Amino acid sequence: MDSAAHRRFIGGSPATGDAIHTFREGALLRLRMAANPRVVSLAPSATAVLDAAGLDAHVVGATVHSPTDKPVVGGWLNPDFDRVDELDADAVCTCDDLQSDVAAAARDRGYDVVHVAPATLDEVFDSFPVVCDAAGDAGAGATLAEDCRDHLGRVADAVAGRDRPTVYCEEWADPPMAAGNWVPDLVRAAGGSAPFVAPGERSAEVDPAVVAAADPDHVILHPCGKGERGDPEAFEARGWNLDAAVHAVDDSLLNQPSPAVVSGVDRLARLLHPDADLPDPWAAATPSESDEGK
Repeated sequence: MDSAAHRRFIGGSPATGDAIHTFREGALLRLRMAANPRVVSLAPSATAVLDAAGLDAHVVGATVHSPTDKPVVGGWLNPDFDRVDELDADAVCTCDDLQSDVAAAARDRGYDVVHVAPATLDEVFDSFPVVCDAAGDAGAGATLAEDCRDHLGRVADAVAGRDRPTVYCEEWADPPMAAGNWVPDLVRAAGGSAPFVAPGERSAEVDPAVVAAADPDHVILHPCGKGERGDPEAFEARGWNLDAAVHAVDDSLLNQPSPAVVSGVDRLARLLHPDADLPDPWAAATPSESDEGK
């Protein structure tokens, strides 16, 4: 990038919280600044999307929590922009309203910023072409989204007509937070019902009496940033007196707006409907860059 003047902000505005790319009049949804765009991912979800879409070769740096061996550029909320500068990035990817300040700081430094803030499962999938556009191949993201939706269609067929168990998904323990955003959509896709937070709404503190009144059949512990280290014994020790099976699930399968959520649905469906004829767990195809990105 030889001139800050031709760099711009791409995607949903951190100031407005728009979920997905916004068109400028007559603008194309693709980065054409470089023949082989160099991307620094400041969001683990973006790193996962680019990898699943077969665009990992474009990623030249990522934050410490990203599942990659690329050079580390600091943390999710405190990236090292001097290190980003050294990597000569063409675009920077950010995600979620919590990264609004990070996205703004990257834009102020002259970077093209591809920012998404999905709130529902549909918006998660819609964000894949936007993220992949940073690597010059929105088509690869569209293909990935279609594959994910096709798999969830097969899961839906497998659980159709079955009773929907009530599920309490807990994203944080102290205070207890019922999971929102796309997690209620994931539960529904897996054949359950999560009545504590509406799809698309932020996770919210919940009263134990409200949970008890809903009489959940399953409790899913997926504390943010803890991996599979949710503690069913500690949950039982709270004395909420629920007649529910308590499970610890890797938080990245539910909390990260990436293709990981499809694996999250697979995991939930097997917990909620262990005797259903479910499809084999989803795995990313071995993709190549789409014709659009060539």
